[in-house]
Amino acid sequence: MDFGLCIVSKIDDVGYIARAENLGYSHAWVADSQMIWSDCYAVLALAAQQTRKIKIGTGVSVAGTRIAPVTASSIATINRLAPGRTFLGIGTGNTAMRIMGHKPLKLKEFASYLKTLRGLLHGQEVEFTWRGETTPVRFLMQEQKFIDVEHPIPIYVSGFGPKAQALAGEYGEGLVMSIPPDPGFMYRALNNAQAGASRIGKILNPQNFYTTSLTTAVILEPGESLTSDRVLRECGAFVIASLHYVYDKIRQFGGNPPGHLRHIWEEYNALVEKTPPSHRHLRIHDGHCTYLLPEEAKFVTPELIRGTCLVGTPEEIIGQIRRLEEAGLHQIMIIPSLETQYRVIEDIARKVMEKM
Repeated sequence: MDFGLCIVSKIDDVGYIARAENLGYSHAWVADSQMIWSDCYAVLALAAQQTRKIKIGTGVSVAGTRIAPVTASSIATINRLAPGRTFLGIGTGNTAMRIMGHKPLKLKEFASYLKTLRGLLHGQEVEFTWRGETTPVRFLMQEQKFIDVEHPIPIYVSGFGPKAQALAGEYGEGLVMSIPPDPGFMYRALNNAQAGASRIGKILNPQNFYTTSLTTAVILEPGESLTSDRVLRECGAFVIASLHYVYDKIRQFGGNPPGHLRHIWEEYNALVEKTPPSHRHLRIHDGHCTYLLPEEAKFVTPELIRGTCLVGTPEEIIGQIRRLEEAGLHQIMIIPSLETQYRVIEDIARKVMEKM
């Protein structure tokens, strides 16, 4: 099992990635959300200069805010700085688009985007459609080494639902998810990816198809409660982000919340809907995966923590990870709160990674 980090992109704290490399983390996934964090490619460029072994890439780049040739050029530029250890995580932009009050890219458009992106990163000439007009595009002047598409850049497609996971199987070298510590979710995701691969006659080998799950880990002290202030500081921001996701999904598509949220759903809705509809998209994502708003702390229930995070003693967490590994997961991607991130990654390295 590999251990990676999702980086809350902060341009003046690239030392965090260097520290992760020294602790033995395998991947640094630099998040892309333009209205809340620093630009991911600027952070990656600095990280490439300050590290030597850790794999670096986007976690994940947003198809809705950058056209495919721009994304291809950006990550190929990073590959020039860190050849052989650069990767591209790519998604439709659930947070990055919704935080501006707009919907993520539709999956049909995303599929076309991935096809263009894949061809460009393989050094090919491809058809690119923009504003209704389709033209051939390719990278020019490659002999001048402005970019690097000679060293392979794996594409890891973000997919939380069956159709997006199928696109990962069709166009990607791997799949990025955020699943509970339940192997059943892993089995279903791989089946969905295999269905996508089969559409183009591709045989998906679970050993080579790289899978990653975004989560966070809370190592409990002896006798510590899941309602302790320390636990809330460490995992609260990530746990509440799951509420943000469900709220936006229901707002767009309708339906009911999952069972583990129903006891808090009415109160959470009432809190969010104090903000006028015109500005509600700004309220929903305030603090997203970065810090816990005081008024939202009451929604971080033990049930919600256990349903979204790895939690328990080191031995219990190792057991949860082993079960996911047996189901086909290759990497745990940790995203601590900004306040606690250094201590969390050191605790996980010492108490979990070393023992595994």
